Amino acid sequence: MSTFALEFRKPEMKRIKEYKKLFNVEGAIDLKELKTTYRGLVKKWHPDKFLEEDQKAVAEIESTKIIDGYHFLVSISPETKAANLDEYKTTITEFQVADWYHKSMLLEVTFTDGNTYEYFGVNKILFGKFINAKSINNFGKRNIFNSFTYRKSKKAAVMA
Repeated sequence: MSTFALEFRKPEMKRIKEYKKLFNVEGAIDLKELKTTYRGLVKKWHPDKFLEEDQKAVAEIESTKIIDGYHFLVSISPETKAANLDEYKTTITEFQVADWYHKSMLLEVTFTDGNTYEYFGVNKILFGKFINAKSINNFGKRNIFNSFTYRKSKKAAVMA
């Protein structure tokens, strides 16, 4: 199993904390600082800098973690969320929940516009209330969609 697959299975809140620690982020994510740190880490761990195969292998694992962590933190940063807020509000208010998936503390919701969002920290009890609600859309708006850290995980497919 690849390191990436192992990273992805970690409980999501722990994943956020680990990535913030990797990039020395405390509190809110600043994209400019994150990018500077990212560039430094990529230079430090680039596999071509290492001569021995075992060192290259470690560097490949680290660089993959750095790249994944960077993209993940960018996706949950306040700047990214602010830039996409109008689209997000449209999705959660004008479209219905089409599908959902819950594992550990991660809730993934797909809407009828084709967009999919991940919500971090949603426990089993709240998930149970969500799927058993009279209106999962209203319950989601009141208790999840505007209350938990989220990121867009899949964009709507463009129809030709």
